[in-house]
Amino acid sequence: MRFDDFSFGSLRIDNSTFVRDVVIDRGEIRDRKKKPSKKFRDDFGHTPLSIEEDIPWKCRQLVIGTGAFGRLPVMKEVKREAKRHKVKLVVLPTIKAIEVLRQELKETNAILHVTC
Repeated sequence: MRFDDFSFGSLRIDNSTFVRDVVIDRGEIRDRKKKPSKKFRDDFGHTPLSIEEDIPWKCRQLVIGTGAFGRLPVMKEVKREAKRHKVKLVVLPTIKAIEVLRQELKETNAILHVTC
């Protein structure tokens, strides 16, 4: 998987441009469906990542890119669930998350926020 470019609101992976948050699950890329987390928006000032979403737990490491400025909240329940699944959780601003993904994709899934 090749990460070519990231800028606020846009991410390029394998010659495809994504303008929405993405989930990478065992090499497959799909849009992040954040609707289940919207009910927590008022508590965080932003739609957080919650366990209500379809998180790709079938991995040893889950990289979460929190956006250009690192503002995507990750709920405590997600961190607890990662421990339960014995998944190493790496939470970084998206540009830094991409650096990790460029080095280490084996048994690694990701959720990448492309704005804020």
